[in-house]
Amino acid sequence: MATATCAPPAAPCEDRRITRSKRALRGALIELVEERGFDAVTVNDLCERADLNRGTFYNHFSDKEHLLAVLEDEVMADIGLLQGRMHDITLSDMLAYRVAKRPLPLLVELFEYLRDESDFLHAVLGPGGDASFGPRLREAVCENLVQNILHEKYRNDPSPFVGYYVAFYAAAYLGIIAHWIERGTPETPETMARVAMRLFFIKPGESIEL
Repeated sequence: MATATCAPPAAPCEDRRITRSKRALRGALIELVEERGFDAVTVNDLCERADLNRGTFYNHFSDKEHLLAVLEDEVMADIGLLQGRMHDITLSDMLAYRVAKRPLPLLVELFEYLRDESDFLHAVLGPGGDASFGPRLREAVCENLVQNILHEKYRNDPSPFVGYYVAFYAAAYLGIIAHWIERGTPETPETMARVAMRLFFIKPGESIEL
């Protein structure tokens, strides 16, 4: 009598196929946005570049905007995992690591993640990408970080100048991230963490040295 063999569960295989399809579409989106800009990209372009049929695309996404939103939301969700730990950072922590000439570990982790996602971030933050994503990144990373290292008496201060102070530094930190990514992330995450810390404490007229 022949021994019956059980077929492997279908779900894991389907999950792997979905993952492969999303990875292919992600790569296609990045390439096409860099080449043409998001507005000029079509679903047909994405499917052709990813070597997928339109049916596969529409099984998971309603249109190209949905695909972009899903990829952006995944990045924001990953960053959200770091946000909770950002709330524990204090000015004293920053100063202690600064005196010890060591980068803040959480900042190193942040820049490691940004480096890993730099191909996507380069495309989406660039001139042909999504203009709405930069402010989301600024709010999630930069504003939270700046708010947390303010002196305690200013953290919930509604006065306009405190708001401008936070906005100024948050925009500056987004500029640091964008500049690093635009240049191809040549510095290590450790160096970038030190750069971010140094720029926060540098005073006007002081020598510009790391």
